[in-house]
Amino acid sequence: MTDVVVTGLGIISPGARGLDAAWAGALAGQTAAAVDDDLVEMGTPVTLACRVPAFDPDAELGRGSARRLDRFTHLAAIAAREAIAHAGLASEEDEQLSGADPDRTGVLFGSGIGGAETWASEYPNYLEKGPKRVSPMFVPKMLSNTAAGTVAIRSGARGPNMTVNTACAAGASAIHLGRDLIRAGAADVVIAGGVEAGVTGLAVSAFAQMGALTKNPDPATASRPFDVDRDGFVIGEGAAVVILESAEHAAARGATAYATVAGAGASADAHHATAPPEDGGGAVLAIRAAVEEAGVGLDEVDHLNAHGTSTPLNDAAEARALRAVFGDHTDRIAVSSTKGVTGHTLGAAGAIEAVFAIQAIRDGRIPPTANLVNQDPEIALDVVSGAPREQDLSTVLSTSMGFGGQNAALLLTRP
Repeated sequence: MTDVVVTGLGIISPGARGLDAAWAGALAGQTAAAVDDDLVEMGTPVTLACRVPAFDPDAELGRGSARRLDRFTHLAAIAAREAIAHAGLASEEDEQLSGADPDRTGVLFGSGIGGAETWASEYPNYLEKGPKRVSPMFVPKMLSNTAAGTVAIRSGARGPNMTVNTACAAGASAIHLGRDLIRAGAADVVIAGGVEAGVTGLAVSAFAQMGALTKNPDPATASRPFDVDRDGFVIGEGAAVVILESAEHAAARGATAYATVAGAGASADAHHATAPPEDGGGAVLAIRAAVEEAGVGLDEVDHLNAHGTSTPLNDAAEARALRAVFGDHTDRIAVSSTKGVTGHTLGAAGAIEAVFAIQAIRDGRIPPTANLVNQDPEIALDVVSGAPREQDLSTVLSTSMGFGGQNAALLLTRP
């Protein structure tokens, strides 16, 4: 079977932009949560959010980008540009692919919501000013596939171009399916990742009404995965992109392989629209599939970058799922949730956390779970907290779970 490796990484995450800064932030365990002035002005029930650093879309992506493209597309384009340059496929100044055949380069993104800001601004405009005042850019701006299409336009990638929506598992699902495109022979290279920019008054109010968001008003302690006092997530935004290549293609062009996507699993809970089953049964299926496909022993998994949302149900179900798969070896798996730093970036989360998992392999350091003070005694895991843990890593698991009961697991190994 064709080995698929990661040769480039790009990220714009809450509180930090670029691979080095984002990884440093994860290692520092410093939360990006803050009171969001826009949410305060809108009077939403919850006003905390994890935002990416401010940027000017027109200066970054060309004149008119602020008007023509939704924020989620801005984020995807910025992360993709870094990943493509990091892989040596183009420069950040000239994004057109030069190190790979554009006709054999695909793009696969995951997003749970798509153009949330466009929906939030245009629908009130339609109600208040009438049909003739609706922007002609509304549809292309809000479509969830626009990010993938825009990355293709900017890079010249003419291979398969797709968008997957498995809610909060979407970023991981995109990496899974991007890998499979290469294994199927449909592409040599795939630009794969996840993106979300859903911090709008409507979305935050809806999440708050359903009880998913934390009621803790203190930004410094609000996102606290696995803590006994956790009571919900902090909403975030961001994007992360990996460049996937067949190992043969990467070697032929002299590219550096940072990790191998050795296994991937997907499943459905078939249980509830928003709540996982108590035993994490669906996640068990996805994790087992990823480990079995990779052909590694259960005792070879060193580290888990957990979905760990800071919600009571998710964190407990994920812990049970992990023990159901790994048994006693669970005690020797170093677990971390980087959502203590980033908050929950929804459809981008799986890709952001895959990047952090790869960085852990490269760096030999596991980021701490930020804000974890009193670990829930019902969560029987070795959760890294307080400071990074130095450990030689060869096999790392990253898990993601989405509304609708959709689960994804990526098993990443040292190349």
